[in-house]
Amino acid sequence: MSDGDDLIVALRPVAEAFRRLGVRFYVGGSVASTFHGAIRSTMDVDLVCDLAEADVAAFAESFGEEFYISLSAVQQAVQRKSCFNLIHLPTSYKIDVFVNRGRPFDLAAMDRANEQDIVEGAGLTVPIATVEDSIVAKLEWFRMTNETSERQWDDVSKMVALHEQSLDVEQMRSMAESIGVGDLLAKLLAG
Repeated sequence: MSDGDDLIVALRPVAEAFRRLGVRFYVGGSVASTFHGAIRSTMDVDLVCDLAEADVAAFAESFGEEFYISLSAVQQAVQRKSCFNLIHLPTSYKIDVFVNRGRPFDLAAMDRANEQDIVEGAGLTVPIATVEDSIVAKLEWFRMTNETSERQWDDVSKMVALHEQSLDVEQMRSMAESIGVGDLLAKLLAG
C-alpha cells in the first residue's frame, strides 16, 4: 500500500466515528500542509476535534482489534484539552487527536475547515484546515519546539510561496497574534 492508501484505511473509521457521534473535527498538521502543496511523507495524521466527555466511551468503543486506543488516555485528553492517539495496527499509521482548546483561533479554525477529498479518487471527504490556519498552527508548533523544527519552518515557507497571492494575510496576523506567534508570522512573510 502507498502512504495515501494507508492514510485512507486508517482515517476512514475515525472520521466515521466522529460523524456518527456528531463530533466536529478537521485534519491539520502535515497532512493538511501536504494537501496545500507542502508535500512530505508522514506516517501520522493530526485531527482536531470537539470531543466531549459524554462521547468518550462511545468513541473508544467504535474501534475493533485493528486499532490500539486507550480509554483512559482519551478521557484525560478531553478533561485537559490535550491530545491522545490511536494506532491503526495493520498499517502502523498513527492518528494524533487534539481536543479543541476553545481559544478564538481554535474555534475559528474549526469553523473555517473545508470538506475536501483528502486523497484524490479515494472516496474520503473530510474537513481540512485552511492554508492560513495550517500556517498559523505550524508556527505555534515551531515555537513550542524552541524554534528548532526545520520541518515546520520548511512547511510554512512552502505554503506561503505556493499561496502567496491568495492568502488572507490580515486574518493570519490576527490569529497569529492571538496565540503569540505574530512575530514568527512577520518573519515568515518578510521572507
